[in-house]
Amino acid sequence: MSSFFYRNTSSNIDNITSKSNPIQSETPPVDQLRLKTENIGTLRRMTLGEQDLNKSNRTILLVGETGAGKSTLINALVNYTMGVKCQGDDRFQKLKDEEKRRQSESQKSEEYNELDQTESQTSDVIVYQIFEFEGKTLPYSLTIIDTPGYGATDGADKDIWISERLLDLFRSDDGVHEINAVGLVVKASENRVSDRLMYIFNSVMSLFGKNMEQNIVALITHSDGLTPENALKALEAANIKCAKDGNNQPIYFLFNNCQTKQKTERHQRALKYAWDLTLDEMGQFTNFLERNPPQKLMTTVEVLNSRIRLTACIQNLQERIELTELKQREIQQTHDGLKKHEEEMKNNEKFTVVADEPYKVQEDISAGRWWALWLNYGGAVCCKVCKENCHYPCTLAWYVEYCEVMKGGRCTSCTKKCPASDHVKEKKIYVTKTRKVDKTLQAVKEKYEKEKSDCDKKTSLLGDLQREIVGLQKDKDQMLEESFLHVVNLEQIALNVISLSTLVHLDFLIEKMKEKGDKGKIQKLEEMKRRAEKDGRLAAVLRYRFGKITAAVGKVKK
Repeated sequence: MSSFFYRNTSSNIDNITSKSNPIQSETPPVDQLRLKTENIGTLRRMTLGEQDLNKSNRTILLVGETGAGKSTLINALVNYTMGVKCQGDDRFQKLKDEEKRRQSESQKSEEYNELDQTESQTSDVIVYQIFEFEGKTLPYSLTIIDTPGYGATDGADKDIWISERLLDLFRSDDGVHEINAVGLVVKASENRVSDRLMYIFNSVMSLFGKNMEQNIVALITHSDGLTPENALKALEAANIKCAKDGNNQPIYFLFNNCQTKQKTERHQRALKYAWDLTLDEMGQFTNFLERNPPQKLMTTVEVLNSRIRLTACIQNLQERIELTELKQREIQQTHDGLKKHEEEMKNNEKFTVVADEPYKVQEDISAGRWWALWLNYGGAVCCKVCKENCHYPCTLAWYVEYCEVMKGGRCTSCTKKCPASDHVKEKKIYVTKTRKVDKTLQAVKEKYEKEKSDCDKKTSLLGDLQREIVGLQKDKDQMLEESFLHVVNLEQIALNVISLSTLVHLDFLIEKMKEKGDKGKIQKLEEMKRRAEKDGRLAAVLRYRFGKITAAVGKVKK
């Protein structure tokens, strides 16, 4: 991220100047600030100044699409906090080398554009803290959480990863536990709700709990100072749930991105206007931060955790249902085969029946996503007792006990809800396969009569097989019930209940509930789906997601 600071006569600014490196000799000269860098778990935190625990702080989370202007907006926020004025000949550039280093560390696939000094691409969630300026422009210090742009060329999986990284930040002991504002960064020039923009809005809104609605505001960039009618229409069409004013209109703030341009005599008036507009709106925005109460992130963490658990539960459920249906088929084949040989059975004659027997094997998984490799988080959490994949891919936890599907020391995903100690995290997953086997009457009897009492052994073998089929169906029903409860829980706490991932799960659950014949739950799920699709938002999201997948497949083929 590139940042420019116009120096004034403040002693604090002069002190910061002594901590910077000159990197440009043109007029005005440019210096690069040196910030303290440390880690919050696996995330990076960069700090200017020293924190005074007796003074208050405000936290802003910035989200938006790639190229919306988040980097320039952060520059303006920091400039304003430092009390920098649009005068003098010196300016600073902050973090360009740091950004390039982060990109190199994370093996970012897109090349850094050396010609574009104002819009570098953030490759990971990063936290900026601005201290020692309380009482100058603002009565509080400032924490800014910057996120990678949604909808970038990395693909939809990267957007899911952003959510996981934020969860890592929000639940860390030394992370961020409350937020004063979520800034949805949007260009003033957005004149239509494209599939891409709708996808981004949907992804962002899916992060938060309902308690965050009054803290979400639109930050309109590249503004000329006029009412951003196009951008506001886009927000309205996307049905964004955000803070409203007395007229029930979205609260927004305008920013011009030209203040970072090199100052020349010819453009001085235009740049002065751009700076003044941003300065005035920055004052209104920071007043909003001061009066708007912060929101604790416990609900948001619960939403993010619930989404991860829902995904893991249904992935596990689908695999278990596949196995259950294969077992049912095997038993039915055995049942039908024995039925054909009832006379032989009565006489205890020797014969065999053929059935497709399901079995599980462990197979190596691919290295996965590049950011998972970078973090050394790739792999699957599997239960050694149930022989099931409980969470795959698991990209946040170093160790099994910290995996999101673990709650109270036990797994929320596997069949027996086993303790975390019964799980492993490795580069292998369980895969179900089938093989044809010949079953003798004696072998079938031994299997079903092994644990029977003498009284039970008088029951029909065919009846035993039928009862097992019924038992497996009950297991399937229980799995469906667990997943249904996950969806209901999300509806109660999430700001945006139906995200793209949840829609996929809804379709699966509706299909299986119809097989089960549970009309009440079918009606509930279909009602949720109808509400989500009523305004066409998810259709746009799906079109964009499908286009991303198609493009990725095409790239692989080339």
